[in-house]
Amino acid sequence: MIERKEQRAENTWDLSLLEKDGKAWEKDMKRLRKAFRKAPSFKGTLLSSPDALYKALSYIKETSMLSERVGNWAFLSYEADSMDKDVQRRLGTYQAAAASYSEAISYFSPELMAGDEKLIREWMKEPRFREFRIWMKKTLREKKHVLSESEERIMSLFSPVSGSAEKTFMDLNNIELSFADVSGEKLSHSTYAKFLKNSDEKIREEAYRNYYKAYDDHKHTLSDLYASSIREDIFTAKARRFRSSLEAALFPDDIPTAVYTSLISSVHEAFPALHEYYRVKAKVLGKEKLRHWDCYMPMVSGIDSHHTYEEAVSLISEAVRPLGEEYRSTLIKGLTTDRWVDRYENKGKRSGAFSAGCYSGNPYILTNYEESVLDSVFTLIHEGGHSMHSWYSVRSNPYMCYDYSIFEAEVASTFNENLLSHYLKEHASSDDEKAYIIGKNLDDIVATLFRQTMFAEFELLIHQMAERDEAITLDAMRSEYGRLQREYFGDAMEFEEVSDLECLRIPHFYRAFYCYKYSTGISASIALSDRVLKGGDKEREDYLAFLRSGGSRSPIKALRVAGVDMASPLPVKAATEHFASLLGQFRSLRSV
Repeated sequence: MIERKEQRAENTWDLSLLEKDGKAWEKDMKRLRKAFRKAPSFKGTLLSSPDALYKALSYIKETSMLSERVGNWAFLSYEADSMDKDVQRRLGTYQAAAASYSEAISYFSPELMAGDEKLIREWMKEPRFREFRIWMKKTLREKKHVLSESEERIMSLFSPVSGSAEKTFMDLNNIELSFADVSGEKLSHSTYAKFLKNSDEKIREEAYRNYYKAYDDHKHTLSDLYASSIREDIFTAKARRFRSSLEAALFPDDIPTAVYTSLISSVHEAFPALHEYYRVKAKVLGKEKLRHWDCYMPMVSGIDSHHTYEEAVSLISEAVRPLGEEYRSTLIKGLTTDRWVDRYENKGKRSGAFSAGCYSGNPYILTNYEESVLDSVFTLIHEGGHSMHSWYSVRSNPYMCYDYSIFEAEVASTFNENLLSHYLKEHASSDDEKAYIIGKNLDDIVATLFRQTMFAEFELLIHQMAERDEAITLDAMRSEYGRLQREYFGDAMEFEEVSDLECLRIPHFYRAFYCYKYSTGISASIALSDRVLKGGDKEREDYLAFLRSGGSRSPIKALRVAGVDMASPLPVKAATEHFASLLGQFRSLRSV
């Protein structure tokens, strides 16, 4: 694997819109520290007059914008090369300063909440408060979960410790975890997917066993880390007077807990189609039962899936045409000449992919592109969906309400994947190629809807166990996860002794109750992409209006603008029916 310094500049993201270089960052960090020191000066004045409140809100906006830019540069630099000591120091410096600021400004919410809400809402009617109205509305909604000033200070003092389990996991997972080679080739997080799609089962098995051996070797440390993260979730929920950690996690997005539990129930109802999918996969692979390393094999072989990065961009350009020229041209420039993307793997770089939008700079994309894996093309268009969501949001909203929720974000990303699947299927040159794309589509729905719901169910069960004061041990985690694996995969799968260790390697588990958003996101995006592809200007503009809404509405209200109601179980049920329909199409094409 190459060093960071060996990457060609055009293959890396251009962070210069955030900070020119390390010296510029140090200068802005000094400015930020100075701004942070002003935080206590507004204490006791917030509700003395509308002028005082406006001054304090303006300070928070300006300081937050600077903090976001400085912090984002440090964070992105670290994610691209976590082995660089200067990068480590800068991120640590920023995080320590941000934690001190959090403590210093901890009086703000309690002081605001103690005031006359009716009077505050009256002040908000003044034109100068326009950019703060939505933010204030959301802040006042949190009133019953805001603590006293002294309690908020304690919570702020805890913030440097908060997330330490996640950071330790990420460092172990991305830096220190090492895997034995597979048939002389390097095994890493990004090459693992390639090995699991190899037609030689011996290579798939070797990759699987070598990969999980690393987790088996560290299983006690990893289970302790996850248990610590769960305990932190429960502590925060109890401290802020939520009935459960699930309720606490869903509250900021104004999502009823029934949406979460209904998702699980609707997916359980679709188990017959899911189990049939695994039986069909076993049959097309010529196996009586699947092994765990077979799950990611394409359902159709012999189709060339090799795409250079440039070829991937060309495909994406065509796939997103239904969203209009502004969307298409902006995204393609971002993926190429505007250098939004950090493309390839290097030592110390974070595994996987993400999009990091902020009000300053570009909506940056980290990926570890692999030319031989079609998933890399889908990952790129997926992250491009996130980035275009950010691009529209920034240009349509003031800073204080531009940031949309992850619940909405996973719609924009999987919507783009649906467009790519549709384009590839429509332009297939043979029934074999069409079956290959449908098989890929089925695999992706399993990964994003069914598998993420399994993850979500595990999170819920393991948190509920902890909330009942049951011991969250390695054995307990493996037992619950293994049971869910057997329920979701059905009788077509033969599991390995280490299969249940999968629960120890999911990074999103350290962001509690995050995974369900993939499931709800793809359910909404299946409905919306179908609506846009079959519709006209209105349907496209409804969807773009959703992207532009940013954080100006609650997620469910924003999605209603686009044309789907996620408070209802119907979109999830429609998505599982769509899956069953695709499976029928595949069986017809392949005569299975």
